[in-house]
Amino acid sequence: MLEATVANHPTLSDTTSLVHNDDTNLLDLLLNRLVLENIVAYLPVSSLLNLASVNREYRSLVYESPGIFRYLDISKLRTLQFDAAKIDCGSQVWRNVQLDENLTEDDFYSGPLRGVFSCLLRKNILQDVQTLVLDGLSVTAELCNDIIQDACYSVQILSVREVKSLNHGKLRQTLQFACRPSRPEGTPRLKALYVFGSKDMAKPSVDAPERRNISSEWNHKSQRALTSSLANEGDAWWHQKGAMLSPKRDMDGWAACLLACQGIIAFDAILCEGPRHYNSPAFGQMPAQGSGEPEIAIFALYACEGCGKSPEGMIEARGAQHRLPLLSPPPILSSSLRAATTPMQPAQSFAARCKQCLHGRFCMGCNKWWCESCYTPPSHSVNQTETVVALDDDGVMTVSEYSGSGVSIVKPKAMVTKSCWECGQNCESCIDHTQRMCRCCGGGYCITHNEGCTLSHCDWCTSRGRGLGRL
Repeated sequence: MLEATVANHPTLSDTTSLVHNDDTNLLDLLLNRLVLENIVAYLPVSSLLNLASVNREYRSLVYESPGIFRYLDISKLRTLQFDAAKIDCGSQVWRNVQLDENLTEDDFYSGPLRGVFSCLLRKNILQDVQTLVLDGLSVTAELCNDIIQDACYSVQILSVREVKSLNHGKLRQTLQFACRPSRPEGTPRLKALYVFGSKDMAKPSVDAPERRNISSEWNHKSQRALTSSLANEGDAWWHQKGAMLSPKRDMDGWAACLLACQGIIAFDAILCEGPRHYNSPAFGQMPAQGSGEPEIAIFALYACEGCGKSPEGMIEARGAQHRLPLLSPPPILSSSLRAATTPMQPAQSFAARCKQCLHGRFCMGCNKWWCESCYTPPSHSVNQTETVVALDDDGVMTVSEYSGSGVSIVKPKAMVTKSCWECGQNCESCIDHTQRMCRCCGGGYCITHNEGCTLSHCDWCTSRGRGLGRL
């Protein structure tokens, strides 16, 4: 028994052979096309280049296998992080860019990124990139023009979210020129552009030195919990409802650009198709105020609370491609437009509206809304040929037409009102859940935004100054 046990332990020579066998098995594993494509997409370029430097077999595997550098994310490279506060000096050298009077604005801001592209081009890598992620870097409109127009690029999905030094006006001109009706056949190669959303949150490093501190470790745990909770919410637009884009973001001129690129280049935003816009299928079918110009949709909504649909039609996951927004993050295992717009989980249809199309008919608390057929806000002025929709005390909807100024019109009851500046316009149900009357002073307050209040007393009466704390 002892001899059999000793015989089962490997000798030194056997251990060495096992290491070589593992190295050989790794190469054999990577030679499997399915395994290779699912691994290299998650590796940075530096890791792939280090793998290619092991020996000739790995070098041949990396440089000769098609699709190895299809997905390229260089937004995390430290050499490309731009800090204007540290480089705004006339005599300082910023990496490979000499700050002198001969430099153009494009050379200054996109010089480091162009240097990386030149290196990738010499290694015959850049022409294979189909998904390029440049989030948060210093990217100029001239560089985007080269990526879209230059023949040495084959980028189909480009992400420039939260980039610095980007002239949006010049970028819109580039996109509209690339999508002109007289463009050459097969152009542009770009099929998807991420520019409106926020860049993806960086995952915390596992081996960071500050993890040794207890408070820092709890911060990492909280961040991981937040990331996982956000991931479980599903895709934006399809599973999440409410404001998908920040209303404060500068979007002037982008609506006309999206309309010019419709069906050619997809964006991580879509146009509003409310009846007040001439690009809507329901334009002219019902009275609506507005100039008719297209606008970008800000809100993703369920069906109308009244009729269970929307006048322009709900957006379906398998509907027309030009009505589907790009989903974040950009797809890793594929560079197709279908992969960038298809939700990962089964999703219900939604309606996309801009802020003006929801004015007076949208609850910011529960995201309920009423379409133009079901409700006309009292604040809207009434024209002579306009149809008036009124709700009586029993909740029955009555429709009437009028002409002339001498006709008395019964205005409908407002569906949403503003009872709190922070809450905004809310429906009666949300107001009942958030608004209270103080039993001490009789004033109204919001239990969500009045810090220190209770369910029965406002924050001022609860403080020691009113003596309520001594009761």
